[in-house]
Amino acid sequence: MNRKLHLLLLCLVSFILVSADLFSQEDAGEAVPAAAEKKDKSFSFSSSRTEAILAKGKEHTILEGNAVIITNNKEIRADRIDIYGEDFELAVCSGNITVIDQENDTTLICENLKFNRETEVIIVEGYSEMEDRKNELITKSGFIEEKSQDEFTILQIGVRILKISDGETMSCRSEYAGYDRKNNILELTGMPRVYWKGDNYEASRIIVNLDTDEIKLEGNVSGSITSDE
Repeated sequence: MNRKLHLLLLCLVSFILVSADLFSQEDAGEAVPAAAEKKDKSFSFSSSRTEAILAKGKEHTILEGNAVIITNNKEIRADRIDIYGEDFELAVCSGNITVIDQENDTTLICENLKFNRETEVIIVEGYSEMEDRKNELITKSGFIEEKSQDEFTILQIGVRILKISDGETMSCRSEYAGYDRKNNILELTGMPRVYWKGDNYEASRIIVNLDTDEIKLEGNVSGSITSDE
């Protein structure tokens, strides 16, 4: 009788241990996707000279001489970079700035730039040039606001855009341009003008599909067409 009771207790303990192990495996399986979905927010920096103020509420790090910060798939190089915030949220860059975006395969060159690491927004006030190798696009403007999370870029003031397609160059001019990276659409307003294959297009609003080179004109449309002859 005691032997039977002993065997019964062993079976009961084995069942409890197996059930607990299965339960822990299920919990672990649920936790893995959550960890995988967490976005990389790594941040690193270097420079020839560094000065740091760590007082609470006054956090400020100064990088001078070959200053470099790497974060969110972006590498920013400048003569000087001032970093503010407890978590290094805001970077103010000046002098010989180059921004390399590995995710979008773009390079931005300018003299003054602000970058918010949390919102992933870049603001450039002053002349800048950007090369988009993925879409064979070169832009020049006096102001840029790039919203990485929305995949949208705003260009203003003397906007010039060159698009290379099948060996042909499309030239666009306007005072405002919205660049939708997600759909590869370029929207031009503010006296927009497009030159393409010897033709000239003007309108109140011009929309260019960068995938198909399709040009849509809206409002006060005019243009001139050059025939092959």
